[in-house]
Amino acid sequence: MAEAKVQIKTIDDKRAIEQGSSADKLVNASTIYEQLVETTASFPNRPAISFQIKSGQNDKSKTLNWTELKAKVSQAANLFRRHGIGEKDVVAYILPNCLEAPITLLGGATAGIVNPVNPLLDPEQIGAILRETGAKAVVTLAPFPKTDVNEKVAQAVALAPSVKTVLEVDLKHYLSPPVSWLVPILRPKPVGGHSAKVLNFNTELAKESEVLSFAETGGDRICTYFHTGGTTGMPKVAQHRHSGILYNGWCGHAYMFTEEDVLLCPLPMFHVFAAYPVLMSVLNSGAHMVMPTPAGYRGDGVFDNFWKLIERYGVTFMITVPTAAAALMQRKIDADVSSLRYALCGSAPLPLELFRKFEKSTGVTILEGYGMTEATCLVSINPPHGERKVGSVGIPFPHTDVRILMCDAEGNVTKDCDIDEIGEICVSNPGVIVGSTYTEADKNVGLFADQSFLRTGDLGRLDADGYLWITGRAKDLIIRGGHNIDPALIEEALASHPDVAFAGAIGQPDAHSGEVPAAYVELTADGTASVEDLMAYANEHIGERAAHPKFLKILDELPKTAVGKVFKPDLRKEAIARIYSAALDESDLDVTVDHVLEDKKRGLVAVLKSGGQTVPDEAINGVLGRFARPWMWLP
Repeated sequence: MAEAKVQIKTIDDKRAIEQGSSADKLVNASTIYEQLVETTASFPNRPAISFQIKSGQNDKSKTLNWTELKAKVSQAANLFRRHGIGEKDVVAYILPNCLEAPITLLGGATAGIVNPVNPLLDPEQIGAILRETGAKAVVTLAPFPKTDVNEKVAQAVALAPSVKTVLEVDLKHYLSPPVSWLVPILRPKPVGGHSAKVLNFNTELAKESEVLSFAETGGDRICTYFHTGGTTGMPKVAQHRHSGILYNGWCGHAYMFTEEDVLLCPLPMFHVFAAYPVLMSVLNSGAHMVMPTPAGYRGDGVFDNFWKLIERYGVTFMITVPTAAAALMQRKIDADVSSLRYALCGSAPLPLELFRKFEKSTGVTILEGYGMTEATCLVSINPPHGERKVGSVGIPFPHTDVRILMCDAEGNVTKDCDIDEIGEICVSNPGVIVGSTYTEADKNVGLFADQSFLRTGDLGRLDADGYLWITGRAKDLIIRGGHNIDPALIEEALASHPDVAFAGAIGQPDAHSGEVPAAYVELTADGTASVEDLMAYANEHIGERAAHPKFLKILDELPKTAVGKVFKPDLRKEAIARIYSAALDESDLDVTVDHVLEDKKRGLVAVLKSGGQTVPDEAINGVLGRFARPWMWLP
């Protein structure tokens, strides 16, 4: 197995690279397409991307080598130009995983600006994004059995008059007889209801030249729009340049991937994790990316067949998130996974016990990292060749500068935090577009500290070795299985009930999803609504199912600040104490939660006390290690 280009073990190694080369000299290419041309010239016949619509080890699979991928991307870019997509115009795609998704991503970024959109969003949310970006064309699914994507997109396009062309991908060509014969019989009828022209994507693609028919300007420019969060409310739209995207690809190639690696990526191509640290690292290194099923980890049989897929493709790196890692631990490792070396994990904190169990069961090294859409993703990672500090998100990549700051609302720095002092994580790197991170100008107000450092909204600290530790979220978002949920959506729905005076929503610990929504309510003086009444009301008035509260409690009075705002740290403490107490009760251990405190280094920590018997830490970790928040013994 070939070695990665560099072996960064410490913060000093990172600094040495920064002193040896400027960020704009890390890659030769100035655009994504130039990088594709360079990689294709180096590895013309090596596999680039594979996809299989069903999850079985022997199910039909389609693979494009680098020459074939370059041809398809060239055709896509030409197609988009023919339909009016210039460098400042937008083509959106609303697709599950399939080969057409990365082809559209790369081709759209070459022709103009590409905007991946989560197909799980409601039609109104998709329509709002299309209006915000002014999309002229949309690539989406043709009507297909067991999916409503086409129907939702038709409704969304009716709300977005800028869309003139809809290019539909028919997944039938991924199926084999006799299943493929059933598609025309079971296919839903087109919905229509809009004035855009509807064409078959692959039919139109085949009409185009496999050589790029236009010259790129060569300058760095905005080439992608990615919406943030995305399961609730109106997501904000972040802008990305070629340089920031190529930087992500350089990070993956420099640290980890070569042309001999195979990456199994069951994450969606509308998410920056799959699009940049995975796809762009493959593009930079010549490695092979495998996408199992349109729904990725949510696809039928993916978890049951996961280890067999590792064996089928000789996977060396698997891409995962904590909820998927937990599900995989419920399945027997029933295949030869000796090729597998690393698991890259992101999107949410990985519970300590899950970390240990996964590594022990699989023999695979987990690398936790940190990134965000607004920074064009990558910020830091536990170094593959250096010390891994479990619970941290590692060392910032070269040319990424992380500061822990305290700021006022306008972004003025009031304090640079000391080593191990918690403050807001602020980032400067080639992926941060200073002053115009979001497409909406007012969303950028107060977003930057010291004029150039992106305020992430996450709380954390840097230790003496330069490792970054995340301790909480200033933004107050609830992260359920990697999806961002705005608590305001829950609070506003409950507050509209005539019996509710105040409502507060938080994320309570959950062994499977990391967090799930929990709501706390203070009734009006004459309010008589019950918990059951309010749960039913919330479910009826919150449009996104992921945001429905899993727990609701009526309090005599919600904790509030001096100015009358709901004080959520107290609600989080209650939730941690309640969830941890329930888990300990079920375990029959002679241990209880005494209280929850805010620790300077670790954030909220459950403080435990024994009933008199000696209980080993290993037993506690076996119960509470499933959750992301830490615990300690009562002194």
